[in-house]
Amino acid sequence: MNDYRRIASRSTPDAAPEAGDDGIEQGKRLIRVADDKGLSLAQKIANQFYLLSWKTPIHGRKLRGKYPLKLLAVPDDAIPGDGRAGAAMRAGYFLFRGHKLPVDTLDFAKLSVGPAFADYLHGFRWLRDLASSATREQGAPIAENIMRKWLAAHHETPSEPAWRADNAGWRLLFWTAHAPLILSSSDLVYRSLVLNCIARTARHLDRSADKAPMGLPRLVAWCGIVAAALLIPGGAARKLFGEAGLKRAIDSGFHPDGGIVSRSPLAQLEAVMLLSMLRAVYDVRREAPPACLTEGLNRAVPALLGLAHGDGGLGNWQGSGAIDPDLVSAVVAASQVRARPLRQARDWGYQRIAAGSTVLQIDAAPPPVARLAEAGCASTGAIEISDGPLRLVVNCGGAALEGAWIPSDLAQGLRTTAAHSTLILNDNNSTALLPDGTLGKGVTEVELNRQELDNGSRLDLSHDGYVRRLGYVHRRLLMMSGDGKEIRGEDMLTPAQRRRKPAKQPVQLRFHLAPGVEPTLTADSQGALLRIDLGALWQYRTGAGVLSIEDSLWVDGDGRPHPTKQLVVTSEALPGGSSIGWIFKRVG
Repeated sequence: MNDYRRIASRSTPDAAPEAGDDGIEQGKRLIRVADDKGLSLAQKIANQFYLLSWKTPIHGRKLRGKYPLKLLAVPDDAIPGDGRAGAAMRAGYFLFRGHKLPVDTLDFAKLSVGPAFADYLHGFRWLRDLASSATREQGAPIAENIMRKWLAAHHETPSEPAWRADNAGWRLLFWTAHAPLILSSSDLVYRSLVLNCIARTARHLDRSADKAPMGLPRLVAWCGIVAAALLIPGGAARKLFGEAGLKRAIDSGFHPDGGIVSRSPLAQLEAVMLLSMLRAVYDVRREAPPACLTEGLNRAVPALLGLAHGDGGLGNWQGSGAIDPDLVSAVVAASQVRARPLRQARDWGYQRIAAGSTVLQIDAAPPPVARLAEAGCASTGAIEISDGPLRLVVNCGGAALEGAWIPSDLAQGLRTTAAHSTLILNDNNSTALLPDGTLGKGVTEVELNRQELDNGSRLDLSHDGYVRRLGYVHRRLLMMSGDGKEIRGEDMLTPAQRRRKPAKQPVQLRFHLAPGVEPTLTADSQGALLRIDLGALWQYRTGAGVLSIEDSLWVDGDGRPHPTKQLVVTSEALPGGSSIGWIFKRVG
């Protein structure tokens, strides 16, 4: 048994360094192992001097004198943007999750958009979208116009969310990767203002990176610092400082198996994309990336692929929508990591069983700690199933994708246990969702046992989410045949030890079906035929309760909901314990 507990312009490259008599390149005789360990005394003093220089005019003097402001290189951005959003900008407006914002009337000082849209604007991610649908000659005037608007509002007075550490980090990465779009102007005053703002952003991150929330936000901030050290002249001290911080951010932001602490597939994809963008900075400067960066990518990519279905897209977990396979493929390609999907992410909390053309994904851990996830979901024990490139059983997903199609009330509903393919006891969430949107009490411990057998795979998990309030332990047993054509399950509710005898409670077992799956109920209300559009025929049977078909929805990677159906088994939990057996079987 394994216990899970809730825890908190391009330039000529520099000449290659000369090697000493011992064959080791100058400046590489000492290797840092962690933070400043392994540094010489002189290097430690230099690092401390760099930290102290935050509060002095040294940065400004260096940039104005010995090290004039310029970009040493422009890294490649290998990940394509959203062509629809780019075309919208060429037509005169931003397009974000169904919301439109005219460029002509854009006022960065008075943005009347949601937080996610504001982050998209302040982080300058839209530069990638513009670059995907316009040439430099077409896109530069648009980008410069928007850049001038942002500088007018935020260059002089840093404020949030514009200067929040993660937005500043993303902005620095996208400014440098798409510098031709914002630095093609012949206006020397404007160009100087942009370059000064790049340098100022780096200094701001020097002071604020470790104040960012653990996980992706802090990781973005430190990646911005390292990128600035490599792309702005005189960055040797900042590079040393930044790489130490980057290592800390990677160590604290990822579980040992490579999964991000927020447990969000979307955040995992963003993290892989982020580290890939930083490695592109090292590549363009022809410098070797630090070991922590390489190792971080080598762990994060298999974990990401572990939540990919047969079509290559990601599952709907922890607020994420079904992220498009093409985007996942592009991000993995940009990482330059070739790896197989991780089957058992025990720390991250996801299990993957694959056989034949079938993929079964299981959430086998408590929800993320509330402070690490804005859209954490009460989904412990939920499953998703795909057959080849087509999905069969899904979760609703999309709680983190608020926009024109998903208002805030719906987003909160998508976080509930009922929005996931699992058992719901007395219409309660397995982990409470508090009125302020945070996660409350519920699942604190998950027991998990997995076996690989000659005739298939068996997984047994249980959680304590209903113990305190209702007195029951929920145990889910899952078995997949060796050919992937049969998935058997049993959901058991047993009285918790050292608790009063629990009362009889209503139970619902839900399986949300993917779009394109048409269910037909059998006459005895114990089964259904599931026809996958352009795919196989599956059969579902339950061994207890009454089966019905209800409406549901499924959210894609753009945050757009699609109507679909769900199978609902209605039964009761008895004081002495009860169970519901069920089976999905491919029959044609």
